[in-house]
Amino acid sequence: MADYLIILDALEVMIRLGIHPREAEPQRVIISVEMTVRYPQAPAEDAIDEVLDYDFVREGILALAAGRHFSLQETLCEAIAAICLADPRVTQVSVRTSKTDIYPDARIGCAIVRTRG
Repeated sequence: MADYLIILDALEVMIRLGIHPREAEPQRVIISVEMTVRYPQAPAEDAIDEVLDYDFVREGILALAAGRHFSLQETLCEAIAAICLADPRVTQVSVRTSKTDIYPDARIGCAIVRTRG
């Protein structure tokens, strides 16, 4: 077995996220994802078909951002984790979100870790 940590770091999206009236409009959110991916063996070739193509994670997050309003960062994190765990090679996923513009002096965020099985 060969495990790899695949990282999508600091993806900035505009998303409707929050419970306050001022959050009805899209706001800037930074999303980072780390996936532990297990392969039967280390890739023998330098070819994308031997590994997880992480485009599906980015595209899935962008679709979530365009498609709905989330009241809670916790719910957004769970939705992103579910996208990642849809690939059976992903054994664990860590998702972190940060609202960047709520406070002038701090970000506010949420992080979760989900493991298959």
